[in-house]
Amino acid sequence: MYRILKKRQLSDQIWLMDVLAPRTAHSCMPGQFVIVKIDEAGERIPLTICDYDREKETVTIVFQTVGVSTKRMACLNEGDSFQDFVGPLGCPSELTHQTPEQLRQKRILFAAGGVGTAPVYPQVKWLQQQGVKADCIIGARNKSLIILEEEMKAVADNLYIATDDGSCGFKGNVSDQIRELVCNQGKHYDLVVAIGPLIMMKFTALLTKELNIPTIVSMNPIMVDGTGMCGACRLNVGGEIKFACVDGPEFDGHLVNFDEAMKRQTIYKTEEGRAMLRLQEGATHHGGCGFCSDGKEEDTNGRI
Repeated sequence: MYRILKKRQLSDQIWLMDVLAPRTAHSCMPGQFVIVKIDEAGERIPLTICDYDREKETVTIVFQTVGVSTKRMACLNEGDSFQDFVGPLGCPSELTHQTPEQLRQKRILFAAGGVGTAPVYPQVKWLQQQGVKADCIIGARNKSLIILEEEMKAVADNLYIATDDGSCGFKGNVSDQIRELVCNQGKHYDLVVAIGPLIMMKFTALLTKELNIPTIVSMNPIMVDGTGMCGACRLNVGGEIKFACVDGPEFDGHLVNFDEAMKRQTIYKTEEGRAMLRLQEGATHHGGCGFCSDGKEEDTNGRI
């Protein structure tokens, strides 16, 4: 059992939990994720690691309540436990494979959309620990949906807030803020890391391609099973078939076919749609998790 040591509500439907998970805490890296399960009857939910403390042996997760499973999770309290807490899974951020000297030669901008702020935070924090400065944008529809602002201020070189309605910081979305920084304020960036809803990452990647800035995106939002078995996170990346949970979750944002991914995500939500995808994709579908054929409703949103 994996005990919840801290629970904090970040916004109306977004929660943070510190979970005692010694083995995961000692081995995880920024960019990776875990799979949590409340009890024997619960669904397996992939969640990106928001933070970790190797001394306290804790892993921090952040989730948004959308479906049944995440709403059940929000009812858990400090002292309660998850039956399963599996990880770390997925590949660490590619930034962790570079030396501090290499990273210091780059000016990096992180673009976080909504709950995507959670997986951005450990990467910015890790860079700061290596003596590498990075800028960060947190974007949301309005001020009430901005999360981890104070935590991000403590680790980012410059933090920019962007809200669609202008209730906090810059009025506009993440892409608007990037254009403002690069085109109007003369900021230079060698790399953009964008994490958030698919539509946000799509338009961020379109803009950075126009601006000729290499871009990494995290495809955590489309994961369901988290082990490459269900086929939900099947992607077209530069003409090659990839799976976010085993090949990623990070990919070259300029090579991801976002339109195909968003269309596929919609089709996958119905039993008939999953059956059609299995038929069309054959051996490359990676079915077999049990979810593809039983018609159960999966809690595929609110998990980044």
